[in-house]
Amino acid sequence: MALDPGSSPGFLLWHATLRWQRAMAAALAPLDLTHVQFVLLACAWWLGREADPPNQLALAAQAGTDVKMTSAVLGTLERKGLITREPDPADARAKRIRVTARGADLAPRAIEAVEAADAEFFKDVAGAGALEFLRRLSGPHRC
Repeated sequence: MALDPGSSPGFLLWHATLRWQRAMAAALAPLDLTHVQFVLLACAWWLGREADPPNQLALAAQAGTDVKMTSAVLGTLERKGLITREPDPADARAKRIRVTARGADLAPRAIEAVEAADAEFFKDVAGAGALEFLRRLSGPHRC
């Protein structure tokens, strides 16, 4: 048992996560996006470029977010004019997410800002070993 917080991997990860979240918030603030708004916009943009627009459930699965929270955040993105939601022809209960022209303009700029912030944050631990370690920590994902 670690009696010193500096010896606790979970405590250190918690503090690293908080620092990283602050870096993401600072990078996205000029674009008027929160980090979760960014993730959902970027995932909708990525998914919509490759195939039919995703429905909310597929988008939540891609992003790794809670379905109800995803719906609420998509409402905010819709009010900002970055996405539209329309009925899914395959499932009357579902909504398909389309990124608007404004959202399609913003998504790559936001991705660039986040990637620059990531590069700065991880510059001291960059490399294939660090990336593989983070992949193992994050578990299975679809990205």
